[in-house]
Amino acid sequence: MDKNWKLETLAVQAGYEPGNGDPRVVPIAQSTTYKYDDAQSVADLFDLKREGFFYTRLANPTVAAFEKKIAALEGGVAAVAVNSGQAANAFSLMNLASAGDHILASAGLYGGTVSLFTNTLKRAGIEFSFVSTKATRAEIDAAIRPNTKAVFVESLGNPSLIVPDFEVFSAAAHAHGIPLVVDNTFPTPVLCRPFDFGADIVTHSTTKYIDGHATSVGGIVVEKGDFDWAASGKFPGFTEPDASYHGLIYTRDFAAMPFTVKLRVQLVRDYGIPMMPMHAFLSMVGCETLALRMERHSANAQILAEHLQKHPKVGWVRYPGLKDDPEYATAKKYLKGCSGVLTFGVKGGAKAGEWVMNHLKLAAIVVHVADVRTGVLHPASMTHRQLSEAEQIAAGVSPDLIRVSVGIENVDDIIADFDQALAGC
Repeated sequence: MDKNWKLETLAVQAGYEPGNGDPRVVPIAQSTTYKYDDAQSVADLFDLKREGFFYTRLANPTVAAFEKKIAALEGGVAAVAVNSGQAANAFSLMNLASAGDHILASAGLYGGTVSLFTNTLKRAGIEFSFVSTKATRAEIDAAIRPNTKAVFVESLGNPSLIVPDFEVFSAAAHAHGIPLVVDNTFPTPVLCRPFDFGADIVTHSTTKYIDGHATSVGGIVVEKGDFDWAASGKFPGFTEPDASYHGLIYTRDFAAMPFTVKLRVQLVRDYGIPMMPMHAFLSMVGCETLALRMERHSANAQILAEHLQKHPKVGWVRYPGLKDDPEYATAKKYLKGCSGVLTFGVKGGAKAGEWVMNHLKLAAIVVHVADVRTGVLHPASMTHRQLSEAEQIAAGVSPDLIRVSVGIENVDDIIADFDQALAGC
């Protein structure tokens, strides 16, 4: 792989380099186990003294190729693919924090992420608190505690569509010796590379745009590779001997990627959360058209947003690409495009919006987002229904909000579908 390749080329070429006579497309290594000719080779693998594969719960050739591709796209040193976006977010933070620790997160996150943080991880003893995605440096500093182990934000909120000021959040995190973790699912590395703006760890639900075709569930965690865990003094799990690996020290023995190795050999190993080879293969195929698709998703969403904004039966529209959108300036600073998701409200409220959703023909009601087909969803009664009304409002979810995942169909057909549905409400 040429390090000078542009992102569009990396999306196609990175991750797998066939040798002479090898398959041109990455093979699916649909095997749980691998053969070795001598016992010492396997012992060395278990002791992390050599690279290789011995059990797919920890690593697999197809999954490894996908990990290399996403790491290259994000500009990181390494990545770990897991079985869902939820797992990626959960274990990226569990790799940093344990019972008694605290994580600071931005408000306006995906409802499932909020539930994960405030329920499941809370029961594990990790405390979360939230600060406005538009918080000032002083407000972020004030919210960070002595036991805070990370700051977590989404690069484009789901479905709030709020864009954080990465440089403010990263400066605050680094001043306190902790990493900034960014969920980059909606923009993908095609539209935003958080590492360029101070992030240290990036996560994705690869189920969304990276796969892009609604075929495979997955997640991935990418390490930038330059956070100084030793200087921080807050992460003994990285800097002190790991008894389960005979005293191995991650920052000493895997200095280039201590976060990645620790995540793989502790959490993926013990919780059993690897991505499956077939899902890695499908996601890798999806990546090949990622740059093309994100350009089309963004263009279609921009046109639909502008059209809905002028529609007499639409009360409001949110899309960061609109010049009067409150996120427009921040989006222009950090994003190369605003992705394919917009939100809007129909005049007449939630009932009128439900009528419109029920009468769409091309756009389907789906509990999904970010694939090639246009889909709609009502977050308040679906993805965010576990949250209280106050939590929904904090996440940017009003009762009338309809989330539209704009596909790559001809935009004239998408517009005609919304027009015919709106005409009857």
